[in-house]
Amino acid sequence: MIRDTLPVKSFRSLPPGKFWLYPPLWPLAFSPQTEVPVPEGVKREQLKYLSLPSDLFFQIKIGDHCFWILDDTRNPTFSYKDRASELVVLKAIQRETREITVASTGNAGSSLAGICARLGLNANIWVPDSIPENKRLQIQAYGAHLHLVQGDYDMAFDVSLEVSGQKGWYNRNTAYNPLTIEGKKSGAYDMFIQFGREMPDYIFIPCGDGVILGGIYKGLREMLQLGWIEHYPQLVAVQAVGSDALVRYMDTHHFEYTRAQTMADSICAGAPRNLFMAAKALEETGGRAVVVSDMEILEAQKQIAQKTGILVEPAAAASLAGFYRFRESRILEKNAKVLLLFTGNGLKDMNAIESWINRPEAKSPEDWLRYYQ
Repeated sequence: MIRDTLPVKSFRSLPPGKFWLYPPLWPLAFSPQTEVPVPEGVKREQLKYLSLPSDLFFQIKIGDHCFWILDDTRNPTFSYKDRASELVVLKAIQRETREITVASTGNAGSSLAGICARLGLNANIWVPDSIPENKRLQIQAYGAHLHLVQGDYDMAFDVSLEVSGQKGWYNRNTAYNPLTIEGKKSGAYDMFIQFGREMPDYIFIPCGDGVILGGIYKGLREMLQLGWIEHYPQLVAVQAVGSDALVRYMDTHHFEYTRAQTMADSICAGAPRNLFMAAKALEETGGRAVVVSDMEILEAQKQIAQKTGILVEPAAAASLAGFYRFRESRILEKNAKVLLLFTGNGLKDMNAIESWINRPEAKSPEDWLRYYQ
């Protein structure tokens, strides 16, 4: 049915980042362009502005390798999570509810908060009390109801489910709400708009709960079924040493909970809610999971900033750190096309940047003049 209603040539003529323009791909009864009843107080006129930047892809050279980048750092709330939040919010409007909730390490919370503010919905955000201060401030700046949980992300996730069940709030929680997978598959379709059948050979994806990985895989699988692509790119999941449940599961096919701890907060999840789909994504695409240290992530963040002028948060920098680790154990084809996902903006976590930057000494104007004489 999709093949008939959305021919591949027509699809590729669409701009990246405007995935509402191809509604046959999403499990919704309407799109932002459709006239539908909305709950009282919802800003209907703002629906048409739900979109991402069109210039999502570009090439950069770091060291001896040239990379393609999918850059979601300039999305409306500066992370890949906007792809899922926009779809979830549309579903909430379809259900005629104004109360939406999510548990988050920061990005999903700020994403939902920002989009709800634009549309006149109420956002109830649950986060561990250890989230980066910039992310907390961003959530509160949007006017969301912020609930700080004494504990980790997994605890915030569980309490949000219980409260939303009691209150009847619509829950956006990653993986728990299947629309988060659907929203995040849009990245794969944007890749096809950019590359056509000449898709990347390798795609490096920061991985915590595994929902971005699962979403990219779902989009690729659908395109394979449509005949738009001939084979899968190899998906490489990148995890931090202190939050490596998928890496361990791929080795043993057994899940064992350990409390997660990494400064890359956006991929910090001890109990990944999309673990099994993430594992399937790696198995079916011939991919693998790699693990990197926090120090490797910070070094990658520094390289990206100082070689390209792009400031990414630690979780996003994990994609480059993962490439280096992957290359250590595998010979890449000379002309391999490598795509890195930059999933979050570095301004969301300035504490991480301060760990590799020293504040310069302040001098008086006279001292500076003497210094340069």
